[in-house]
Amino acid sequence: QVQLVESGGGLVQAGGSLRLSCAASKRTFSSYVMGWFRQAPGKEREFVAAIAWSGGSTYYADSVKGRFTISRDNAKNTVYLQMNSLKPEDTAVYYCAKRLGEVVRTTPADFGSWGQGTQVTVSS
Repeated sequence: QVQLVESGGGLVQAGGSLRLSCAASKRTFSSYVMGWFRQAPGKEREFVAAIAWSGGSTYYADSVKGRFTISRDNAKNTVYLQMNSLKPEDTAVYYCAKRLGEVVRTTPADFGSWGQGTQVTVSS
């Protein structure tokens, strides 16, 4: 029922940065984990990053570790993905997702709500 809307995607040169945002249409009282996934054409959806309700527990895919930072603002019901040192292989549609609870998971099936996605294209 809660709509998740991603924004901030676009075209950027390799080495550049983008900041993605994911806003929920309405605030939820229950704790939840927010995650970012991405999917390139012809590829399966891939885990990128996740963050717990408290913000103190984060998890990153090895491919983005050290370059991407996930954060959240519970008051704004928004999660962010700061992407630095972007590479062409980061090109994909990026989706935010929500999972009820506090335990961070990295599997798409563990997330029940999804946004529509935002395109990120990194040129060489």
